[in-house]
Amino acid sequence: MSGLLDWWRRVVGRSDAIAPNGQPVTYQWHGLDMDPMDLSAEDLYRQQPYLRMVISFVSRNIAQIGLNTYERVSDTDRKRVRDGAVAGLLGKPNDSMTQYELVEALISNLMLHDEAFWWVRDTPEGKRIESVPATWVTAKKGGGVFSGPKTYVFTRHDKPKQNVEVPAEEVLHFHGWNPDDLHTGLTPVEALQATLKEQIEAAKYRQQLWKNGGRVGTYISRPMDATWSQEARGRFKEDWSDKWAGSGSQAGGTPILEDGMEMRRIGFSAHEEEFIEASKLSLNTVAGVYHVNPTMVGQMDNANYANVREFRKMLYGETLGPLLVMIEDRINTFLLPMLGASDGQYVEFNIEEKLRGNFEEQTTALQSSVGRPWMKVNEARALQNLPAVEGGDEIFVPLNVASGDQASPNDSGTQNEDPNAESHDDEPKAYQPGTELHFKATPALIAKIAELLRKFFGRQRDAVLPKIAAGDDDWWDDERWKRELANDLKLLSVSAVQQQATETIVDKGFAPWAYNPKRTEAFLTAVAETRSRWINDATHEALQAALSDEDVEPADVFEKALESRVESSAATYATTLSSIGTTEGAKALEDDEGITLWKVWEHNPSGDPRHKHQAMDGERVKLDDRFSNGAQWPGDPVLGPEGTMNCKCDVSVEADY
Repeated sequence: MSGLLDWWRRVVGRSDAIAPNGQPVTYQWHGLDMDPMDLSAEDLYRQQPYLRMVISFVSRNIAQIGLNTYERVSDTDRKRVRDGAVAGLLGKPNDSMTQYELVEALISNLMLHDEAFWWVRDTPEGKRIESVPATWVTAKKGGGVFSGPKTYVFTRHDKPKQNVEVPAEEVLHFHGWNPDDLHTGLTPVEALQATLKEQIEAAKYRQQLWKNGGRVGTYISRPMDATWSQEARGRFKEDWSDKWAGSGSQAGGTPILEDGMEMRRIGFSAHEEEFIEASKLSLNTVAGVYHVNPTMVGQMDNANYANVREFRKMLYGETLGPLLVMIEDRINTFLLPMLGASDGQYVEFNIEEKLRGNFEEQTTALQSSVGRPWMKVNEARALQNLPAVEGGDEIFVPLNVASGDQASPNDSGTQNEDPNAESHDDEPKAYQPGTELHFKATPALIAKIAELLRKFFGRQRDAVLPKIAAGDDDWWDDERWKRELANDLKLLSVSAVQQQATETIVDKGFAPWAYNPKRTEAFLTAVAETRSRWINDATHEALQAALSDEDVEPADVFEKALESRVESSAATYATTLSSIGTTEGAKALEDDEGITLWKVWEHNPSGDPRHKHQAMDGERVKLDDRFSNGAQWPGDPVLGPEGTMNCKCDVSVEADY
């Protein structure tokens, strides 16, 4: 009798088990089940993979977005609030949930039931947010036609049941739109009942085919008029089973059939039954009801890299955007007043974080926007959990930006080439007599030096003027100012000369070569110290003169320095560095090629009115020799301030001929 009852239970699908929501389980899909139209939303979520796939996809993607608290300072400014009642409660809503879990439960309830509930309750430790499953809300009491209920009844389906009546002012009720009730939602699952029922019936049909359908894949036929004794038939069957069936000795081989026999194949295909197309239709329908692009949840028929990337952007705009705004409005309008937040505070999902793209895309966009690196060395090391290094708190500018006259560190220089120019082989070429090596100081290098000087003069002004105003006799720290400017100029000089010297060789198509900055590091240090002394001595003398002249203010000295002296000093020093770099690169080429190179003084009439320099225009000496004025190149410190300031002459290099 017991065996008969067990069989009957399996057939009708009866079960006395209790589901997690406290309701008896009354359906089983392996027998004469209940009608799928009678299944609850929770039942369908448990059993239907596409419904669960879409809901979990949306809830997990929203939960991973930070829900941040801000305070509005002005219409154009705000600041992030990391502590206080709102940020603290959302960061740790209760003793057993994180913010991620709170938001995931909220979205899952909204997606499945179109309703979600938070109970904001008081505890001895302070406010707590309890996420209440929508199925626990069993009654709503009080309220009017256009007002919500006064009390909610929460019922936890345990044994025994636990009922809690909670005042509406302690409940935050999220819900969608319902044509029959302004204060409740309407589950989207109702619109999916027919589609989900079709999938259930299809699953049952496939199970029946696997369970009850024949397993015959092939059969052997004989002509109708063929004779076959019982003994021969039995022998053939036994031989076939031993050799060709299952794990037979010749399984997988090619059998030799007797005269007139034919092997035929039978069976059905999933394509003929259109199981796959029906499954795709179900996924597309579920995704469509929840406004999710099917490609984002696994429908890859027409997917490619470009459209998936655009679909990802659409996900956080058209798909999740309205839902995020609804949640933000609900929290800002009702939760924040419960917590006593100030009028300027509000919460917002950090959706910008998801729309910025991956790290490579962000880096490229920011670098192109600012035209230079935007991250410090130690900041980059911190991303890789590496310790900070000395000198890593500065933003370094690559040489191709500092002195290569390029807009971005990612530029290779090819954007400045003539697209119609004749192409050349990549093979290194020999230096030809008459080939001129001539590199003028670039606008980018001049701008870089000018920026350095402006920062220095500004820093110097902010330190010196208050001391003068206070009557401090020790208002000028000569050692400090000369040391600081010399250090700044040296760092820039080494990188600029290295770039210039290397380009002198490589950019003309000669053998790849890299200039070793240590070759002239000591010399460039002396050049930077000399130029620093000249600039600071000029500033000190101007300040002393201003203090003895009632008509001139010390502040005027720095104003002039920031306006005119910066530009002239930058242009002069850029000329010096360009001349050094060109000469140093040519020296290396001379050694490698075994030729004699000459340097030529080229006067710039628009930038240097000196008659002596004009008279030297075209003067030609060997690389290691000095020009007639005693200088190795324009801007040489041996000429002193009078012979270098505002000098914009150039030096070019040419071969012996």
